[in-house]
Amino acid sequence: MKRFLVLFVIIALQAQAQTRLSDYVDPFVGATTQGYEAGKTFPGAASPFGLVQVSPNTIYGGDNGSGYSYEHESVEGFALTQMSGCGWGGDLGNFLVLPATGEMKLVAGTLDNPDEGYRSRFNKQTETARAGYYSAELTDYGVKAEMTCSPHAGFFRFTYPENRQSRIQIDLTHRVAGTSALQKVRRVGDNAIEGYIVCTPKEGGWGYGNGKAEYTLHFYAVFSKPLKNYGVWSANIPDGHPRKMDDVLKDDYQQLIKDATIIRDFQGDIEGKHLGFFTEFETKAGEQVLMKVGVSFVSEKSAAANLNAEIADMDFDGAYERNRAAWDKALATITVKGGSEKQKRIFYSALYHVMIDPRLVADVDGKYPGGDGQIHETSSFNKRMFFSGWDVFRSQMPLLTIIAPQIVSDMLNSLITLAKENGSNYLCRWVFFNSYSDECMVGNPTISVIYDAYAKGIRNFDIDKAYRFGVNTSKIWGNERLGFMPDTVWRGSVSTTLEYAYTEWCMAQLAKALGKKDDYKKYIKLSKSYRNVWNDSIKWFWPKNEKGEFLPYTKRGRLHENYGAVECNPFQQGWFVPHDIPGLVKLIGGKDKTLKELDYLFANTPADFSWNEFYNHSNEPVHHIPFLYNRLGEPWKTQRWSRFICDNAYKEGIHGIIGNEDLGQMSAWYVLAASGIHPVCPGETRFELTSPVFDEICFNLPSGKTFIIKAINNSPTNIYIQSSTLNGKKYNKYYLEYGDIMKGGMLELQMGGKPMMSAGGA
Repeated sequence: MKRFLVLFVIIALQAQAQTRLSDYVDPFVGATTQGYEAGKTFPGAASPFGLVQVSPNTIYGGDNGSGYSYEHESVEGFALTQMSGCGWGGDLGNFLVLPATGEMKLVAGTLDNPDEGYRSRFNKQTETARAGYYSAELTDYGVKAEMTCSPHAGFFRFTYPENRQSRIQIDLTHRVAGTSALQKVRRVGDNAIEGYIVCTPKEGGWGYGNGKAEYTLHFYAVFSKPLKNYGVWSANIPDGHPRKMDDVLKDDYQQLIKDATIIRDFQGDIEGKHLGFFTEFETKAGEQVLMKVGVSFVSEKSAAANLNAEIADMDFDGAYERNRAAWDKALATITVKGGSEKQKRIFYSALYHVMIDPRLVADVDGKYPGGDGQIHETSSFNKRMFFSGWDVFRSQMPLLTIIAPQIVSDMLNSLITLAKENGSNYLCRWVFFNSYSDECMVGNPTISVIYDAYAKGIRNFDIDKAYRFGVNTSKIWGNERLGFMPDTVWRGSVSTTLEYAYTEWCMAQLAKALGKKDDYKKYIKLSKSYRNVWNDSIKWFWPKNEKGEFLPYTKRGRLHENYGAVECNPFQQGWFVPHDIPGLVKLIGGKDKTLKELDYLFANTPADFSWNEFYNHSNEPVHHIPFLYNRLGEPWKTQRWSRFICDNAYKEGIHGIIGNEDLGQMSAWYVLAASGIHPVCPGETRFELTSPVFDEICFNLPSGKTFIIKAINNSPTNIYIQSSTLNGKKYNKYYLEYGDIMKGGMLELQMGGKPMMSAGGA
């Protein structure tokens, strides 16, 4: 019996030793577009903060930014670029690759009728996704498709059946929620092609064109089989023909594609409005055909250089292993002990999603296209884009200030240089490549990220330009003109006034730090503007019109969704005064009344966290609210509710994220809260303490130091902090300073099953 136990322990230890952090990642978490709770993530291969994401595209258009939903049983192909967890129509999905056999079809077909096009059904039972790897069996063609990637290149491995007419076809027009404007392709040597794909707002894409997305993707693709029987299909799209998403789906447009001209064995450049490329070959049963694709937003030459620098000399398995090792290293910024294997899978899948964006857009030589249309080169920072500011300033950026401050620095340098390059001299709230998507959401989140970084000593950016652009931004969007923001069709008065008041506080603190006394006085006064939309007759915030008159009260009252509030209601948005909690408490009627209102909010929240009028974790405006209890002297309620949210709003599988992932925000909230910390007010250097999910969380800091949070006697029932020590000394605060984390050390929390009913908390 003893020998059996010893053997069991040895086997268990060996299995544990072989487990890598990347093994805990499930890219399928959140990979659905169904319902309000859709995470809208993609399951394909990505690298940490890399440019390329090679992933299946199953759906065209709609509010489906990732182009994929797990419920779909057929796939259009596998594209090189994706968006993670957003709606508003989405974009990218460029360079759509499909391995096929038999007669070539030129239109994609539909989910309802895949047989009318090249779309293929795929085996959902064997569909596989891991960090840096994706595979699917295309049952209509008998082909197994595998893919991995490096930061700038995608790598495909296709295993074919025996067939005299096997093929790789590439739809160069494909774009989520739109189409590309212009494509060009040329053959290079015996086994490569290069070209570009031009995308503009006229053809839809991000925000169905309203996001002003404009970019050119250059590509260089190398095939393991020589190009002997190859060509393009080119549809004749009349000048002036509408080409947005709905137009492309209409029968007349689809007929234009069906009638496309096929040009075989072409020489030189082929350019057109609707191009696809194909190469055909004979295959034996089980024969593998490889394709490597480098991309760049600068030139085809740069795309080739990117590929050659990263994967030119590698086989598929070697490229995947390098990618996997990169994920192991990235995920190791936080290591956890204790908790269940399920909780570890949820945690590391969340950390994985945090590390998709902001993505690298510069080439390996530092070149990138600037906002002025010119090519720039930088060696002082990595050019990054895709900044979903209204979302990520709340959790993702504060998390990255701990585990990856260089990414925050890169992002700020990228935003600041863009504001100068494009001549706008202001900071946009949602940036897609070089495009300012001002219609997307509200607030001035870049100002928040700037001051949060500056306050934490992350200052490797031009602070003078940042401040000047912040001033300009606050003039364009802020409370300066009226002392509040009037209600419009989209920009709700309560949401805008409160969000601008917060970033006006950020501006005040930045002005103070830079010695700008007059500016400090101006902005600190504006930071109180939230008071100007407080309606004392209803004892809550309420929208005003341009004349300063409160809008009519409605039957739903402060629970009326989108009435003066953006993607929420006035009750939810009204808690967003993070920079002046004492002022908020005074308006509400004191501490006791405020606590009752908070208790009312959580008492009416559904246990499954489905979309609701109370604590609606599915969307960002409420994400700081559980931690307000710390500020009000009842920290045990922060511990109770943050732990409850971690346990019930985050799961395994496709419904593992309760709302749109929003480029890392939803997952970052979990990573922080499960670690036992979360900010209320980015710009302040304090992280509120709460109940950790794990027994031990180790932040492996960029400096080489470690900061450990150890929860002693932690369990699903022992969720309350009884006492704590910091570096061996008694610690009576219920928050941690950023500086204490970054200099390394250990916070030990004694956990128990009963709340510590003391105003001081832990």
